[in-house]
Amino acid sequence: MTFSDFHFHSNITEAIDAIGYEKPTPVQELAIPVIMQSSDLIACAQTGTGKTAAYVLPVLHGILTEEHRKDQIKALIIAPTRELAVQIDQQLEGFSYFAGVSSIAVYGGGTGTDFEVEKKALRTGAEVVVATPGRLISHINLGYVRFENLRYLILDEADRMLDMGFLPDIRKIISFLPQKRQTLLFSATMPPEIRKLAKQILHNPQEINLAVSKPAENVAQSAWFVSDENKNKLVKKIVTENDFPSILIFASTKSGTKTLENDLKRLKFNVKAIHSDLEQEQRREVLRDFKNRDVRILVATDIVSRGIDIDNIGLVINYNVPHDAEDYVHRVGRTARAEKTGQAVTFINSKELRNFKRIEQLIGYDIRKQSFTLENQETLTQRPVGEKPAKPKQHPKKGKPDQQKKQQKTEKTKQHQMQEKNELVEKQTPTVKKKYSIIKKADQPKKN
Repeated sequence: MTFSDFHFHSNITEAIDAIGYEKPTPVQELAIPVIMQSSDLIACAQTGTGKTAAYVLPVLHGILTEEHRKDQIKALIIAPTRELAVQIDQQLEGFSYFAGVSSIAVYGGGTGTDFEVEKKALRTGAEVVVATPGRLISHINLGYVRFENLRYLILDEADRMLDMGFLPDIRKIISFLPQKRQTLLFSATMPPEIRKLAKQILHNPQEINLAVSKPAENVAQSAWFVSDENKNKLVKKIVTENDFPSILIFASTKSGTKTLENDLKRLKFNVKAIHSDLEQEQRREVLRDFKNRDVRILVATDIVSRGIDIDNIGLVINYNVPHDAEDYVHRVGRTARAEKTGQAVTFINSKELRNFKRIEQLIGYDIRKQSFTLENQETLTQRPVGEKPAKPKQHPKKGKPDQQKKQQKTEKTKQHQMQEKNELVEKQTPTVKKKYSIIKKADQPKKN
């Protein structure tokens, strides 16, 4: 199947050709016909599957094929984070480049000038509005947002919005919308709360379910048992021994993100961090530099785990095990996008074993694990799980010449005895030497 089979408006087809899209992804192949038939839809698909284009393209087609098209709000897309709102708006701009469909991204964290730009676009009737819940309500409360001609409501990352406590805001926004509309709900997971919300706001929806909560098959996953004090050493070894052009590192806390950025800068790495303390323009600049390959390593909190749309991220490192197993899927989903390959490495300390076990239970198979230890300040070593580290060599103590000679004689005797013991063991048990690399493609996971 190709995009020409959808018979989009010619302006959209021209944009698709210019962008270089050839074949639709599975979620696009299933969702686009349903949306073009004006049916409500529940789509359960993981990140990196092309779900944004799955609803943007048919919505743009519907707007362009209207008989009496006016400058009014036709479509409202609600997203949980600023980053995701910006990503969606960027795709809208790309697909509507030849179509002239107006759009505006409405989100908090900007300046007073940004608010005025949003206000003007909402008053004059931008045809597609992409918004975070809180910021949109601020505009609605001022009385100039008109939704009487709205045709489409799209909830993107619905499960994430519920996790972030946006359900009351979503209900309030929906109370201002016309009841006669097409509602599309996209979610990476489908917990009971989402089912309940869908039943309340959708009308006879069709449902698409694509491999919920499973990392893509082309992601090579691995994990390292490593103490907190050795994590930076392991990061340094991974980064220096591999030529990934773009690396995304997730830290669990804002403070942890800042600390890791500073630590990596001291190690002379090209790195920047993104977190909620940055102004919106600063966050845009960081993401832009990372996307343009001006920055090789991006350290981030989960704030961008679902809102970053950058191709060719070769490696994702979970510096901490995510507390929620489903967040692991979204973090890992930043690599191996659009059927490319990628690698995901997770660092596990002694307190995070239980959380990592939940991840393996969720995805349905075990992830290959190794242990990492630091023998001294110069040498980084790795060993199979469960093997005890070698003891450091003991240097002879200083003393009188006679004492030194006696100590050396004793050590030679011990070495001779040890050599004889080793020779006996070697005769009885064949040895198997294995050469490990820091990152190697994981074995195919065994399905339960």
